[in-house]
Amino acid sequence: MPFVAQMTALNPHSLLQRMGIEITEATPERLVATMPVEGNTQPYGLLHGGASVVLAETLGSVGSAIHAGPERIVVGTDINATHHRAARSGVVTGVATPISLGKTLCSWEVVVSDDRGKRVCTSRITCLVREAPPGS
Repeated sequence: MPFVAQMTALNPHSLLQRMGIEITEATPERLVATMPVEGNTQPYGLLHGGASVVLAETLGSVGSAIHAGPERIVVGTDINATHHRAARSGVVTGVATPISLGKTLCSWEVVVSDDRGKRVCTSRITCLVREAPPGS
């Protein structure tokens, strides 16, 4: 996963590191990442819904960047999430698969599951693909 390492090296203090997200698989067809529940909870001790969305946006954005290639950049334009059940501890896993990979738009479905394989959240993210600015 050299491309993922290059992307994360761009900003070693990004939200990805703060949330404890680890990308374990990254191909043009599928991305997988884990994130600890601990440290990413809301006041009641449950996984914060926004944390699931951060995980989903990370996977969709990285997948779109892999698809776009190094000459282009991607920015998220739309994301939605349905939260199905709470996660209280352990690690959640996000799996992203492409819905559509085009020249200007990429859309992904991301399923976030708990340690038991139960679906915690389903998200859809769309990214805009643009030419990289000169000098970037």
